[in-house]
Amino acid sequence: MRRFHKWGRKPRHPFKAGTKWLGVAVAVLVLLFIGIGVLTGAKSTYRLYSETIQNVTTKLEGSSFIYLFEMENRAFKGAHPEGERLPTFSTLTFQLLTSLTPNDPRSLLGREIPGLSSYNSQIIIAGKGTDYTTIPIESEPPLDVAERGNTGNIEEETPDSSENPETLGEDQVYIYHTHNEESFYPHLPDESTAYDGKVNITLVGERLGEKLEQRGIGAKVEQTNFMDILRDKGWKHYQSYDVARPVVEEAIGQNESLRYYFDLHRDSIAKEHTTTTINGKEYGRFAFVIGAEHSNYEENLSFATEMHQRLEDAYPGISRGVITKKGSGVDGVYNQDLNPNAILIEFGGVYNHLDELYRSADVLAEVFADYMHDAEKVSGD
Repeated sequence: MRRFHKWGRKPRHPFKAGTKWLGVAVAVLVLLFIGIGVLTGAKSTYRLYSETIQNVTTKLEGSSFIYLFEMENRAFKGAHPEGERLPTFSTLTFQLLTSLTPNDPRSLLGREIPGLSSYNSQIIIAGKGTDYTTIPIESEPPLDVAERGNTGNIEEETPDSSENPETLGEDQVYIYHTHNEESFYPHLPDESTAYDGKVNITLVGERLGEKLEQRGIGAKVEQTNFMDILRDKGWKHYQSYDVARPVVEEAIGQNESLRYYFDLHRDSIAKEHTTTTINGKEYGRFAFVIGAEHSNYEENLSFATEMHQRLEDAYPGISRGVITKKGSGVDGVYNQDLNPNAILIEFGGVYNHLDELYRSADVLAEVFADYMHDAEKVSGD
């Protein structure tokens, strides 16, 4: 007689059950290898690049990564920032899903409150007096900008014994001014507007170019009036970098010798934050701004950091530091994706006199010339 289980079913053979799970495992492995093959063998437009990973990880605070490392290695527990509690796993998940950072109102309110997006920045290196209330601020100019300014009394230039114009070679530095009409109150008849069609940041760029050439470094100073093009196109002020981009690209294409790209601006905050006194003379301070919304921005950041450190070593207090910008309300790239040695430099502020800014241009030329000399020495070695 045939025997049946008491519930009326024949019991499953353990060998068949194991075979089923083995088949599932094999199927998962096959799918995994197929997926890897698709990602590595597909056309470049479909591959998963580091930029994709960067877009995800930039939503997390730096200290959050210590938490992730600690999950694998308890030794990282000793790396906790002093006085700071590491986020929980639920907090990390919340940051990734919403792009919002708990206890940081900028991540939420910056999208809703006009002006707060200006603080959508990260201070990488803080110079003296630099915090989130003194970071560089862009102000939008009026629709029409006239030529009202005058240079006034400019201090006579003192020749530098280290200058050697005979060593001038091909242009290596490209100087331009995306906001070329940014001006300075000491050279304007009143404080109704801080923009001028003639006496503006371009004069500082010309001074820097001259001083670099006197030190044997070829410099091309761009003369294009980007603001005129912006107005002719009927574009908004935030599109200034879109106007400048093809001009910079053309300079890159026509001058293979160019290696460094300086976009000069002037800040809009109070003079006490943009000025320092060295040996009894006032200088406009520098601030380096790097756009963090392109995949290779770390290279631009490295160059800006090197310049900040060299300036501080030679003239303590002259640099306000290095910051990165990304997110809503800011450009986030500043055309720095075109070259790893492209940086945006804030030269002083709206309350600085050209005398102070010219001294700063002389300092930058001096320090940058030393930097290039050291770089060529390493390259030669």
